[in-house]
Amino acid sequence: MYLCTRIFLILYKAKTMQKQIKNIIFDLGAVLVNLDIECCVRAFEHIGAENVASMIKNHHLTDLILDTELGNIDQQTFCNRVRLLVEKNLSDKDIIGAWNALLTGIPNKKKQRLLDLRKQYNIFLLSNTNYMHWQKCANNFFPYKGFGVKDYFNAIFLSYEMHLYKPNPDIFKEVLLQANIVANETLFVDDRAENCLAASKLGIHTYQNEHPDDWLTVEALSI
Repeated sequence: MYLCTRIFLILYKAKTMQKQIKNIIFDLGAVLVNLDIECCVRAFEHIGAENVASMIKNHHLTDLILDTELGNIDQQTFCNRVRLLVEKNLSDKDIIGAWNALLTGIPNKKKQRLLDLRKQYNIFLLSNTNYMHWQKCANNFFPYKGFGVKDYFNAIFLSYEMHLYKPNPDIFKEVLLQANIVANETLFVDDRAENCLAASKLGIHTYQNEHPDDWLTVEALSI
């Protein structure tokens, strides 16, 4: 009963937005890119960084991740700080490989849907991410049928380049300003409730993607 009600409300909201939505802003992780924390944990264990693996599993690497995703530190500094944590002379390649194991790919159906949506709407990407993860996504996951990452979006906004981080409202204000778009003509799709709440307070329509394929399966974006 709950699921039916939720789907009805989503579809009703989509219909009411149909005439006014001109822009869609997508999050990256858990919306477009599938994530696997356990795979990342195993990868760090495999290279002998068990304590980092444990920190990732228990969400204790918050400061290091935040510094990386705000662009306060670069790739080299990230690797150096991991080496300090593990007290081992691990290679940059092994550290970056383990860190990127968090990302498992983008299903082709999502890439095709983005291309289809871009025929009707302005499509943007807004992600809390870091240089290493973004390079992995841009170079390995987005290529599809001759299309590259820039073919899916009118513009791409990344936290480590903007030095801003969701749910800080300033990051949404900056996207609206740089993209020259209006809040009430914009739909924001993100997996985290706090990010959707921050966007909605600025007048942006939101859809919380609770499971990776939700925005596809319930036709939430049939606008």
